[in-house]
Amino acid sequence: MRTQRQVVDYSLQKRAVLRELLAGRIGTYDVCDASPYLKNAARFHGEPTEDRCPICRSENLTRVHYIYGDELRQSAGQARTLAELPELAMTLREFQVFVVEVCPGCDWNHLVEQYLLGRDGLTGENESEQGAVGATAMAAAPVDRRRREAQR
Repeated sequence: MRTQRQVVDYSLQKRAVLRELLAGRIGTYDVCDASPYLKNAARFHGEPTEDRCPICRSENLTRVHYIYGDELRQSAGQARTLAELPELAMTLREFQVFVVEVCPGCDWNHLVEQYLLGRDGLTGENESEQGAVGATAMAAAPVDRRRREAQR
């Protein structure tokens, strides 16, 4: 997506969890603990992938996209399909997306990545230039006002 920015990838953390599991330091019950809400979100709003579950290796993983942001109000924390995200990105200034992978078979779940979306990402460089010009104009406004008052 054009407005995607500030991407955080959690693949290293996932590998560390899987390494701990294979070493026997943690059990499968510690990592296969998807809540019923997450499983329902995966069923109704998730995007199926071709990736196999790293635990049971019998099911393909499903990715769920959760959205959070101030402009969302009551919609914050809802799962959305991947197709809905570009439309939201054009209507909202900024919101955060958390992508979680879920296995419908063994309940494995892990945060895959997070990123920002929204209209604010479209202007990027122009916005910082406009912000600098706007800040200069706002700083000059009190000086202009004082000059006019002194002339009276």
